[in-house]
Amino acid sequence: MVQSDKMAKKDESKSCCAPNDLGCCKVESVITVDERGQMVLPKEIREKAKIHPGDKLAVINWEKGGEVYSISLIKVEKLAEIVKDMLGPVMKDILEK
Repeated sequence: MVQSDKMAKKDESKSCCAPNDLGCCKVESVITVDERGQMVLPKEIREKAKIHPGDKLAVINWEKGGEVYSISLIKVEKLAEIVKDMLGPVMKDILEK
């Protein structure tokens, strides 16, 4: 009986929508799109993400069935690091052949 109680309890530290190595995803805020198509990223989120005036962000969308269902922002320098980390070993392997 005790065993089933432990199994039924949800592990709050695990993300429901991302692989374990990507961390956790959660709803941080709800924002509104104005009549000009503009949105404001709340100050608390900008501070937490260390986003400052002049920073460049890449907009990445996730599609399913031809419909966009998620939009993510990532700092351009972080995106460049990710691409370098992914392509670096591949390019090294190609150049060594």
